[in-house]
Amino acid sequence: MRSTTILLGVSLLIVATSCGDSGNGPEPIDGPDPLSFFVTSIGTGADGGNYGGLSGADTLCTRLATAAGAGSRTWRAYLSTAQENARDRIGIGPWYNAMGVRVARDVDQLHSEGIRLDGDPLVLDENGEAVTVLEHDIVTGTRLDGRWLEGRTCQDWTSRSSADVAQVGHSDNIAPDGIISAWNSTHESASCTEEGLAERFGAGRIYCFAIR
Repeated sequence: MRSTTILLGVSLLIVATSCGDSGNGPEPIDGPDPLSFFVTSIGTGADGGNYGGLSGADTLCTRLATAAGAGSRTWRAYLSTAQENARDRIGIGPWYNAMGVRVARDVDQLHSEGIRLDGDPLVLDENGEAVTVLEHDIVTGTRLDGRWLEGRTCQDWTSRSSADVAQVGHSDNIAPDGIISAWNSTHESASCTEEGLAERFGAGRIYCFAIR
């Protein structure tokens, strides 16, 4: 009887080991709640609103994500152009910030409820740092619903001209009197120059989302 019990135990151990090595189970990409949303820790400097188009902005997101250890994902800048809406570029969610906190469940929640801007901040850069109020204007070129806002995209992110403007959101809930503060669409910049983006407290930072 004892030998039968031992053989049964060995058999179960072999089966369990084989199942564990099968590789059929899902594996996390960057941890249990991997980084999949951030605001860039840097802006564009003298390039102002010229990111090199959407592809250049995507490259910026990828470069910063890679430096933060999350480069294995496909990253997209949350920017709208006349050809593409920001909401259509970022996958289906959910998205988590650098602290592993869920920012939004899906695209609909992201745009119907927005990102919470009060209390513990959810808008963090790739290193887990909050944005200073002096740079809280985040460039998007979109309306509240995440769709293109005509005339406010710095010529589809190729212009650093004083004749062009960009729509920006706020990374926090601080806004001028009478203006609703939203994460993705609060007001326009003074222009698309470095100085124009900085005039109303911005630095050319953008939001980055990972396609899951």
